[in-house]
Amino acid sequence: MTLRLIGIAAGGIAGFLLGALLAASTAWADDHPEAVDRTAFRVCSDPSNLPFSNDKGEGFENKIAELLATKLGVPLKYIWYPNSIGFLRNTLRVRRCDIVMGIVTGADLVQNTNPYYRSVYVMVTRKADNITADKIEDPQLKSLKIGLTAGAPPADIAAKNGLAANIKPYDLYVDTRNQTPGKDMINDLANKQIDVAILWGPIAGYFAAQHGDELKVTPLLNEPKSTRMEFFITMAVRPGENKWKNDINALIRENQPEIAKILNDYHIPLLNPRGELIQ
Repeated sequence: MTLRLIGIAAGGIAGFLLGALLAASTAWADDHPEAVDRTAFRVCSDPSNLPFSNDKGEGFENKIAELLATKLGVPLKYIWYPNSIGFLRNTLRVRRCDIVMGIVTGADLVQNTNPYYRSVYVMVTRKADNITADKIEDPQLKSLKIGLTAGAPPADIAAKNGLAANIKPYDLYVDTRNQTPGKDMINDLANKQIDVAILWGPIAGYFAAQHGDELKVTPLLNEPKSTRMEFFITMAVRPGENKWKNDINALIRENQPEIAKILNDYHIPLLNPRGELIQ
């Protein structure tokens, strides 16, 4: 899941980019003691949402879940549910599982663990085109066809810079069982149907890598600070289950190098605490 539930983004990640902290979480937790099943690592996840997860265990969140289950010494069990409206309400909140593997900091309805990665929206271009732009307001983009996730933060910047006529929009909210807008955008770029693709970094990095050395991924680190382009990603547990949250935080801290390796294997652009790209 992620901003995904941004979706990020986005394709998986996306509606939760603008999530607010849940003001009533403490009251809810007071009436609901911890209900974690310690005999298994129970994860709620989307069965068709690469690069995050699928029911074949091929996503990076699948791999991280496998790692944590192994460290806990318990089996990994999934509850599959499409990453759509009602995901948290119908899974984690009704105790069908005990954790969601990827969600933006500050998302509604949950208690966030500590972040385990930080990523950013990116611009993807064909290397052969020698496009040097590293921000959306670059004049080079005014003559180019731009693929962009509708409703995501970069869309606001593109509109303010008069690029609306250049944009081919790709849906933000989709049924991931039938639609793959992030993959489609990168394929359209490779097939020269668009000249630039702007989307959430984890999605872009994963699908761009499938085209070998043809594509260049440029993190959007120079955009106006008024529009947030980078996000911390956490795991999600139920409000009030503080011991479980602390246990997960300890697992994240103790296994951060292995988690980072998994993320790197999936070509995810990662930022350090200062917001700089980790090379």
